[in-house]
This record gives sequence, structure tokens and C-alpha cells, in this order.
Amino acid sequence: MTAGRLDRDEVAPARPVVRVGAPTERRNPDSVDLDLMSTRDVLTVINEADRRVPAAVAVVLDEIAETVDLAVAALRGGRRVHYFGAGTSGRLGVLDAAELAPTFNSPQHWFCAHIAGGPEAMWRAVEDAEDDDRGGAAAAAECVRPGDLVVGLAASGRTPYVLGALGASRAQGASTVLLCANPEADAASSVDVFIGVDTGPEVVTGSTRMKAGTAQKLVLNTFSTAVMVRLGRVYSNLMIDMVATNAKLRGRMISILMEATGCAEEVCQVALREADGDLKTALVALVSGAEVSAARAALARSADQVRGALALLAS
Repeated sequence: MTAGRLDRDEVAPARPVVRVGAPTERRNPDSVDLDLMSTRDVLTVINEADRRVPAAVAVVLDEIAETVDLAVAALRGGRRVHYFGAGTSGRLGVLDAAELAPTFNSPQHWFCAHIAGGPEAMWRAVEDAEDDDRGGAAAAAECVRPGDLVVGLAASGRTPYVLGALGASRAQGASTVLLCANPEADAASSVDVFIGVDTGPEVVTGSTRMKAGTAQKLVLNTFSTAVMVRLGRVYSNLMIDMVATNAKLRGRMISILMEATGCAEEVCQVALREADGDLKTALVALVSGAEVSAARAALARSADQVRGALALLAS
């Protein structure tokens, strides 16, 4: 056989083919001449399409709110939140989970992200990984427990890996959510909450890293931030559970204390030192006027909630 060619008697094995009918696979009438446009016009078309995404997300806020409440209940009950996705969707899940610990000092085990093809798929496409429904089911069966919340991320709403994980998770007694860009996905009836964001056809047909991906990022940002707010990791609109891992963030701690208390920078620096760098303790001490030891004890008695600690000290 000549290199790179099949012998006459050899037949290449047939590979599965699926034609997806999701809205993201349809052609966008606004971009049919995309390759003939000037650079500026290409950018304009993309930007105009992107502007429609926040409005589409606004339509599903009730479903996002329901998902937030499920996540808060799971985490308060000692359970976890899982993201299962493939390709762009999976990478966005990993990104969201990775950003929560440094932003809100959330325990690493609270949010667990799983991507079809494993860690290697973060950097390159892993062949056929998203079509492995058994792989998704096996991954869920291994780590999902009763009372967890499992969020499936699939632009088309039909990714086998994701649906396999959701089915196995539901069998395990977890609550399940599907986030996709196909409001008519068949899987909508098989999950507890369905979030179908109507982003429509992509500027480049089928390229779900564009509007569908942007919608998923917006929903995940909205969802996980609201969960942290509900769990008391925000005071007013200030991130009071952040981890100061660099000079900028150490400076932000001082700024947050100054904003929250109205105290001078020098006073806030002293309070933070006396609290051994713990922002919440310093905040409660400054706002209440209590000693650092009393502020720390009040936080411990109020499940680390600033407003709860302040109420205890006030009474």
C-alpha cells in the first residue's frame, strides 16, 4: 500500500456522523458575506451579534435564580456543585470554578469542574471525547453524591458526555441543571432546571465559542457570584473573603476596609495586622468597635457571616 493511501481491498471504518439541528448550527443572515467584508465591518457584525447576548440571558434569570438556590442549599448541607462540559463549554466551567477560590476564598472542593477528555482537553481538542456518554456517566458516578448539584454545559443541548453525566447524577440523587444555547433541547424534560439561552445562529456558523460561549460565561458568572453573595462572602458589594496573593490584592484589602468602615488607611492597616491579615475579622472589629478576639468569636458563632457577627455584637 502506498503511504497515506488505502489498498484497493481495504475499506476505512465508517465513523459516526451526527447532523445537529440546534440554532447554533444555522446560518446567520447578517454574516453571509463575512469573508468579503472589510476588517472593520467584520468587527461590527460580531459586535452587533454579541450585543444580543445579555438580553437573551435576561430572559432566563428565573431559571438561574432557581439554580442559585439549589447550589446554596447543597453547599450549606456540606455537598458540592459540579460542572460537566466538553470543548468550549467544559473550559468555561473549569474557568469559573478556578476563579472562585481566589475571589471569594471558597473551599476548593465546593465547585468541581469536569471536562470531556480530561485536563488535556483544556489545551487541545480530544478526539470523540464529547461523544462518550458512558465516560460522562462514569465520571459522575465516581464523584457525584446525593444532595450535590450538577450543572451540565452544552451549547447544543445534546452533547452525549454531558447528558450521560446528568443522567448518572440524577440516579445518584443529585439535583441537575442543563445550561445550553438551544431553548428547544430534547433533554430539557430530563433535568430539574433547564436554562436554554436563545442566542441564535453564530456569526461563523456552528462556532459556539462565540455567542453561545459568551452566554455561558455570563450565566456562570451570574450564577456563581450570586451563590457567593447568598453564602455571605460579600458584604455590601465588597469581596470580603478574597485571598491576598499579591501586592495589588493586599492593597485592595486596605481599600475594602476603608470603604466599608470609613476609617483612615492607617487605622485599617493596624486593624488588619491585629487580625492576622483576616479581612472579615478586621472589618467586624472596626464596624462594631469590639476587640479583635470578640470579633473573631462572633464570626465563629455566626457561621462566618459578617452581618450575623455584627448583630451578635450589637446585642
